[in-house]
Amino acid sequence: MNALVNKVQLIGQLGNAPEVKNLESGKKLAKFSMATNESYKNHAGEKVTDTQWHNIVAWGSTAGIIEKYVHKGERIGIEGRLTTRSYEDKEGNKRYVTEIIANEVLLLSSKQG
Repeated sequence: MNALVNKVQLIGQLGNAPEVKNLESGKKLAKFSMATNESYKNHAGEKVTDTQWHNIVAWGSTAGIIEKYVHKGERIGIEGRLTTRSYEDKEGNKRYVTEIIANEVLLLSSKQG
């Protein structure tokens, strides 16, 4: 049951091209945003689509796969864990960011000729 303590699975589309960095330590880092959509009918019977944006971070070989094969607008699946971190902005205000640290990536977009 411990494997389910902090596990996130999402299928969605990339909102931007992944930002990939090679750090001085030799590690590779990839960051991108991903949209998921949920559709439902409101009280008037009209279809409503709710879009949620997620910040995704990947390290090491997972970041390498993202760098090679994942592009803006593509549909992918990710599995990882949820994390929250804080930082101070330029004005000295404390800000919080929730991210998903991806450890698995599934490429779902078909190859375009």
